[in-house]
Amino acid sequence: MWTFYGLPIVHPDSLLVITINGAGLVIETIFIVIFFTYSTWGGRKKIIIILIIEAIFTAAVVAITLTFFHTYEQRSMIVGLICIVFNILMYASPLTVMKMVIKTKSVRYMPLTLSLATFANSIVWCVYALLRFDPYILVPNGLGSISAIVQLVLYATYYSSTNWDDDDRSEVQMSSSKA
Repeated sequence: MWTFYGLPIVHPDSLLVITINGAGLVIETIFIVIFFTYSTWGGRKKIIIILIIEAIFTAAVVAITLTFFHTYEQRSMIVGLICIVFNILMYASPLTVMKMVIKTKSVRYMPLTLSLATFANSIVWCVYALLRFDPYILVPNGLGSISAIVQLVLYATYYSSTNWDDDDRSEVQMSSSKA
């Protein structure tokens, strides 16, 4: 969706948006090809279904946007709002892990590198959005920055109480005893 948002027919003068998200789309495509190469049929089938749903959704958004909305402002608003929803969902996805961190008082399953990358990414896009005065980029990335800060605070708070030596041997033993 962000690649579509950056196209000149939707949001003119968004070369950075289309370049970055176009590169991300290429990288994700390479990842999917690698996944297909090494996965089982069950895994492939699930991804094929998801990709078909995504393709249908994207085609519908493109068709509706280009058919019924004729100004840059209208197209930017429709596609921008859809992008906001998906971006917020992406940044909100660690909430379940944050809940587990608070409950277990352990950051074992919340990688610091992911939290740092999320923080850096959302801050950079916030700066870009502020320079370009683009609320459709600013809103989700501002919320993503807040989410990342909360993750980093949780990491700092619960790092010392995390038991790094416990490697869940009980689960391994239970699964191997059933075999």
